Amino acid sequence: MPEMKKHPFLDTSFNIKWSRLLPECVEPDIDAALEEAKRNIAEIAGQSEDSVSYASTLDALENATVRLDHAWGLISHLDAVCNSDALRKAYNAVLAKVTDFYGSIPLNAELWKVIKAFSKTEEAKRLSPTRKRFLEETMAGFKAMGADLSSEQKRELEKVQSQLAQLTQKFSEHVLDATNAWSLLVDDESKLNGLPDSARAEALQNARNKGLGSEKQPVWRFTLQAPSMLPVLTYLDDPAVRKQVWEANNLLGTLEPYENGKLIKRILELRQQRAEILGKTHFPDLVLERRMAKAGKHALDFVEGLHAKTKPFFDKEVEALKAFWRKESNADATAEMEPWDIAYWSEKLRKKQYDFDEEALRPYFPMDKVIRGLFSICETIFGVKIYEKPSTYIEPGSMTIAPEDVTEVWHPDVKFYAVQDANGEHLGSFYADWYPRESKRGGAWMNHLITGNRANGKKEPHLGLMCGNMSAPVEGRPALLNHREVETVFHEFGHLLHHLLANVEVKSLSGTNVAWDFVELPSQIMENWCWERSSLDLFARHYETHATVPEDLFRKMVAARNFMSASFKMRQLSIGKIDLEMHLHVSDFLEGDLSEQCRAVLNAYTVKTATKPNPIVYRLTHVFSDPVGYASGYYSYKWAEVLDADAFTLFRQRGIMNPQVGGEFRKKILAKGNSEDPAKLYRDFMGRDPDATALLIRCGLI
Repeated sequence: MPEMKKHPFLDTSFNIKWSRLLPECVEPDIDAALEEAKRNIAEIAGQSEDSVSYASTLDALENATVRLDHAWGLISHLDAVCNSDALRKAYNAVLAKVTDFYGSIPLNAELWKVIKAFSKTEEAKRLSPTRKRFLEETMAGFKAMGADLSSEQKRELEKVQSQLAQLTQKFSEHVLDATNAWSLLVDDESKLNGLPDSARAEALQNARNKGLGSEKQPVWRFTLQAPSMLPVLTYLDDPAVRKQVWEANNLLGTLEPYENGKLIKRILELRQQRAEILGKTHFPDLVLERRMAKAGKHALDFVEGLHAKTKPFFDKEVEALKAFWRKESNADATAEMEPWDIAYWSEKLRKKQYDFDEEALRPYFPMDKVIRGLFSICETIFGVKIYEKPSTYIEPGSMTIAPEDVTEVWHPDVKFYAVQDANGEHLGSFYADWYPRESKRGGAWMNHLITGNRANGKKEPHLGLMCGNMSAPVEGRPALLNHREVETVFHEFGHLLHHLLANVEVKSLSGTNVAWDFVELPSQIMENWCWERSSLDLFARHYETHATVPEDLFRKMVAARNFMSASFKMRQLSIGKIDLEMHLHVSDFLEGDLSEQCRAVLNAYTVKTATKPNPIVYRLTHVFSDPVGYASGYYSYKWAEVLDADAFTLFRQRGIMNPQVGGEFRKKILAKGNSEDPAKLYRDFMGRDPDATALLIRCGLI
């Protein structure tokens, strides 16, 4: 039997055979990949220090784990989009082995000697700038991962890393399982007053998909997935139903068997242990050392500095909202709002102040037109061509073969696209998976599957993906997005462009493999095109009449852009704040009531309500579902927002659809990956260091 049929996860070909990637293949494939990777590492480590070269050290190291990297990437991806009991069991069976192996690489004393020996050679001194950065980054990475530790410290570190991998995976599973365990059935349509038709239709479809209700006795099913939950909290008139949904979401991760409090404390403890083993005072200094912020204190100063600028506006917004609520609901002058009332009354206030209903925009954002418009904008700005390719879903294990030139996908909803350069070169391809389902984790994300080879004249294409949980199509109507979902689509595609347009000779420095407080610049800058009339007209078309957004509605949308903007900013800052505080002062959170401790830290960042909500940390997968992930790095969203608002001023000055400016951004930011210091890349594009003024103006804080 050919090896790739025997080990489907080890097939690194561009056309992935998703139907062959079965749970029963996970353990044997990972074992085979681990054996190969261990042999490769041993070969590099076993060479004579007198004969080392770039090819025998750094290049060999980059290629040593290619098939393991690919297989593990596929397994992790399927765990996120096609979760099942069988796959979860298989994933957890190999998780410790994979984690231990990756953690062992920088702890390999002989390997470290070989790399250090090469760094002192004449060849190392003559390396190209990109390869020299690769050497510097590799050595810095090895040191940060414990290469200079004693044998006893290395063993301790490996144990910590293995435990972290298992506990953070369990945290992620708890959030997914708790989300899927809850639903609300409504059989009285009068309880749905205020809910938009789009959300009502989606809830009806959701119930029918579960075999619930009938034409004569319809049932509406609501879940904690964002497209279902958010419209309820924002529009539904019945406060009792809003309360039910809010309370269910508020309890995520707090109740057995999905309780995450103990996991959080142990994860914090292990991260602190890891930092101390590696000679750092705390975890933030460890993970931020090679990012733009450099240290935990600098990141916290950044968050608190923005908080100080935002707080006066936040306080005014909150007081205005409470005054409006008290007047409209005849509440006592000292009464406090309930948390399930905030989004609802905020929307009421926005309608009153701006005569703007966000749902009025939804018919103008059918998913297919949004996607085509997004592609058209990128084609104009960045000089590329993007088009859909034929794809098909094949039932896993069926052994059906896709027709020639037809790409397999992992779910019937998934689309497949290709990106060409202006000269016809195939730069890369990507999958798009936009709609929620129970086997798929929440949120939106981009990932890379294959990093193309751009060295020595080779032009192998990149392969990536983007996923989300957007408003899905319902019977007789296409998927109609709200404006925030449109921004998310643009955001994730910005990440994808960073991967697909990379042109770096070293794969490890390519695409999104950059400092995490720089990685959000390409994604967040793309959101700006969701707010400009000339770009909106390319895709914002009514799904029935094909008309563009009426001018009065567009003006209301823009006018309302900064409605409660300080509150939105404060929410992001609050997450950045608690993330850093928990990792800077771990001992403060290991004993006692975790909820009360978090509330105390965030008192100046949150709205005072009659019922105290649980802190978001219990369901904060960004920070606690990965050994590192966004831990001590959630501030990156705001950091990059400063960069994106500032960088977009150049497009505003010279034309938002200007291909010259887009070409410069592609050449100096997107194509460069981590081949140069991000601060230098930004200066190369803007001609100066970043200035926060543009963000404060955009948010209405100046």
